[in-house]
Amino acid sequence: MGVKAWLSKPLAAYVHKKHQSWIQNPVEAQKAVFEKILKEAQHTVFGREHRFAGVKTHADFVKAVPVRDYEGLASYFNRVKAGEKDILWPGKPLYLAKTSGTTSGTKYIPITRESIPNHINGAKDALLTYIHETGNSRFLDGKLIFLSGSPVLEEVGGIHTGRLSGIVNHHVPGYLRTNQLPSYETNCIEDWETKLDQIIEETIDQDMTLISGIPPWVQMYFDKLRRQTGKPVKDIFPNFSLFVYGGVNFEPYRKKLFESIGREVDSIETFPASEGFFAFQNEQHDRGLLLLLNSGIFFEFIPTEEYFNENPTRLTIGEVEPDVNYALVVSSNAGLWAYSIGDTVKFTSLKPYKVVVSGRIKHFISAFGEHVIGEEVEKAMKRTMDKYPSVELVEFTVAPYVSQDKGQSYHEWLVEFSKPPRELEAFSKELNAQLQKLNSYYDDLITGNILSDLKIRPLPMGTFRNYMKSQGKLGGQNKVPRLSNDRNLAEGLIGVVEASETK
Repeated sequence: MGVKAWLSKPLAAYVHKKHQSWIQNPVEAQKAVFEKILKEAQHTVFGREHRFAGVKTHADFVKAVPVRDYEGLASYFNRVKAGEKDILWPGKPLYLAKTSGTTSGTKYIPITRESIPNHINGAKDALLTYIHETGNSRFLDGKLIFLSGSPVLEEVGGIHTGRLSGIVNHHVPGYLRTNQLPSYETNCIEDWETKLDQIIEETIDQDMTLISGIPPWVQMYFDKLRRQTGKPVKDIFPNFSLFVYGGVNFEPYRKKLFESIGREVDSIETFPASEGFFAFQNEQHDRGLLLLLNSGIFFEFIPTEEYFNENPTRLTIGEVEPDVNYALVVSSNAGLWAYSIGDTVKFTSLKPYKVVVSGRIKHFISAFGEHVIGEEVEKAMKRTMDKYPSVELVEFTVAPYVSQDKGQSYHEWLVEFSKPPRELEAFSKELNAQLQKLNSYYDDLITGNILSDLKIRPLPMGTFRNYMKSQGKLGGQNKVPRLSNDRNLAEGLIGVVEASETK
């Protein structure tokens, strides 16, 4: 065991003990965060306009500060971006995280001197918590790869601006710098395919022990490694033992990813966003993610069925219930106030508070009143694939197909299979049945002959990659929306297929 692996053990024990103090007192931890951030921001433009000095309770806060998304706070974000001080948080932000929103255009999210530790410590503590639980620290002696966006930063309003993963790259602890791959120069390459070729050149003969990234992009890395060597990943990197991921549900990718590796490895799911590092998986046997309640973020939860109401219920951590879909709302020391991040979560545990990400509040299909959400389509696909173990997929998305004839409308599943089902019709029927079990409204529409059974449109290999490339969203932290309430994405994918067929 090397020095880094050995020294990590007492540090992991310390971090575990530190987390226990707030895990045992979650409501008090959130109250302390709430009071601290309000006090520090009361003299900002936002704090004065919303009378923070008079806010003493959560009820006061609900009256003073409405829930808004990025567009709702755009006037304040634009002033921050222009270089004005003391708008949402004292002074200027340390960074602006530039992100292509899945429900809006480019967003610039402030990261302050006070909030950057949340991003850095969240990721670090996820690894140390894993070490404390499993005793496996040897991966720290090998090479670690983080498939991320470019660390090149520009200046906007006198503020360093770039992708979150690129910003975080500048704060990797010094003791891990010598282990980190790819090189800084390679990380700066913007074109994903060029960058991937260079990553493979730099890593193929290294002792890779930890690999981190969004699953579909990691899969592309593994596919290219296998094509180049003819070997499974476990033979290329025999000491590879830990996969860290976040941003998308892992389940649709799990089977193919582990098949590419050639064996299962431990994995840690994280819940990072430009708005904050919210949670991480702290136990290997439990898919729930530990919600970080003492890390500068005050959480509110809106039952999803109320989200679009004029005055929705806003619950604090002590008021939530398990297995209920909530829209996640945050206020933080980054200067975000009652900010709807767009994600929905469900609590899997209240002691401690653990969540799973169930979807996006604006990513649903309700063209016919069914309100099918991302969690449901992913579960339906997983359960169907469990019954057809030979099937493997690369990616999929779902869109409504609206017909003027009764009973002829349906959900269209655009699926890129790496190993398609031998009997697509039977697979489609099973998928439809699973979705009916998961969503009673959808079931009613099917049995009432308002909708016909879903239809799968198989897409050629490479369709999603080519589409994302055409949108300038190949690689990095970009994700394909799992479902849409319109056909924009579906038609874009179909257009890619038709263009390739005419060549």
